[in-house]
Amino acid sequence: MYDLIVVGGGPAGLTATIYALRKRIKVLLLTKDLGGASSFRMGLPWIDDYQVIRGWEIVDKFRSELEYLDFARHMELVDKIEPRGDHFVVLTKGGGELDTRAIIIASGTRQERLDVPGEKEYMMKGVCYSALSYAPLFIDKMTMVVGDGDLALRSAAELATVAKHVYLVRAGCANTTSPLCKKLSAAANVTILQGYQVVEIKGDEYARSVVVKSPEDTLSEIAVDGTFVEMALIPNTKMVEGLVKLDSQGRIMVDCANRTSVPGIFAAGDVTDTYAEQVLVAVGEGAKAALSAYDYLLPLL
Repeated sequence: MYDLIVVGGGPAGLTATIYALRKRIKVLLLTKDLGGASSFRMGLPWIDDYQVIRGWEIVDKFRSELEYLDFARHMELVDKIEPRGDHFVVLTKGGGELDTRAIIIASGTRQERLDVPGEKEYMMKGVCYSALSYAPLFIDKMTMVVGDGDLALRSAAELATVAKHVYLVRAGCANTTSPLCKKLSAAANVTILQGYQVVEIKGDEYARSVVVKSPEDTLSEIAVDGTFVEMALIPNTKMVEGLVKLDSQGRIMVDCANRTSVPGIFAAGDVTDTYAEQVLVAVGEGAKAALSAYDYLLPLL
């Protein structure tokens, strides 16, 4: 029986696990890797390391510590979480069953991909998935945002404040009357390519251009310094569907102490409805979740 199981090895999960270890409780981290999305680091030809606030440096310290603590981690995905009497059972993909008094879900999100030639080759080499993180690096640069929802609109609007030009590629017609969409439509440095689709990303060492297809099936190649894929963030919450309360986007709803709707289950990071998908935010949320879980466990220890 574990006191605490942490699901997910990204910034929130790593932080929560380290905090739990320092509280001297029996904790296990379940994850397929250590670092999560923070392992992907944007490379740009005009940027030096000193110009970037690197949240992953903090994550690396926690990851390095856990790499030496075999007893505190298990490299396997979680299939399902079930309540059982006065505790919980975590069912792993390999068929294992692990008993625990409390759980922190920090399983993060997965980004919807374009699945076009060049995307994989230039991932984090001119192609990335978070304008919120990297927009300040694109001062006076040519940029492109791909997506149709609020995430894409927000990203394009943020880039438009610093970039020389922003191309917004929208396959559908969602939210055309929203304040952000109206602002972008009126911006001199924004071109909205309504009904267009990305078909290929080209470049050399870095991505340099994007091939798009118009509604009339005409192909055009647009030179850009950065392409931001902002279609959707899909939370990894299948393991707790029907157990804890989720919002309309499938994210775990938490209170200010990272407690879910089920006592003993906590959540942190991008998998929750907390604002801003940022490494440093996730680190803080992971720390909060661990402290909150410890308060819950203290009478039981």
